[in-house]
Amino acid sequence: MTAPQKLLIFAGSTRQNSYNRKLAHVAAALARAGGAEVTHIELADFDIPMYNADLEAKGTPADVMKLKQVMYEHPAWIICSPEYNGSYTALLKNTIDWVSSPVKSDPAWHEGFKSFTGKVVGVLSASPGALGGLRSQSHLVPLLLNAQCWVAPTAFALGRAADAFDVDGKMGNEAHVKNVQAVIDQVLFASARLAA
Repeated sequence: MTAPQKLLIFAGSTRQNSYNRKLAHVAAALARAGGAEVTHIELADFDIPMYNADLEAKGTPADVMKLKQVMYEHPAWIICSPEYNGSYTALLKNTIDWVSSPVKSDPAWHEGFKSFTGKVVGVLSASPGALGGLRSQSHLVPLLLNAQCWVAPTAFALGRAADAFDVDGKMGNEAHVKNVQAVIDQVLFASARLAA
C-alpha cells in the first residue's frame, strides 16, 4: 500500500474574507477527500518581515526557517493567488523571496532554491472580476519556473468570486468544483510521476 501524497496548499492573502483563502479551503477539502495528505497553511501564522538583506545578515527569521522546511517536505503544492494591480500580491512575493534566499551560515540551507526545486505547483486564483485573477497567474508562473518548480499546465481562475461561495465557504457551482479538482488531480499525477 502506497503512502498518501503530500500536498501543501496556501493562499497569497491574509485578508479575513479573502476569496483566495476560501478557494484554498475548498481545494484542501477536495484533495483530502481524494486521499491526499494535505497541509493547509495560512501565511498569517508566520511572522515574516519584509525582505531586507541587512535584516537577513543579522539572521534569517525563525518562521522563515519553519516555512522553508514545510515547503521542502511537500513535493506538490497548490497556490491560490489574489490579483493586485494586475499581478500577484506583495505578501506572496515577499514569502517567495525569503524562502528562496540562501542561509549562508547553515550548510543545510545554503542552496536558495532547495525548498522549490522539483516541486509540482498548481495555480488557482479568485477575483470579483470576470477574469478571476488570471493576470496574477501570468506573472506568478514565470517566478515559479525561475525557482525551479514544475508548474502544472492546467490552472483555474474563478471569476465573480463574490457570488461563488455560500455562507459556509463552499462552492455551489459544480463546474467550478470540477475545475479546481482538475488542477489538484494534475498536480498529484505529475508529482507521483516525478517521484517514481
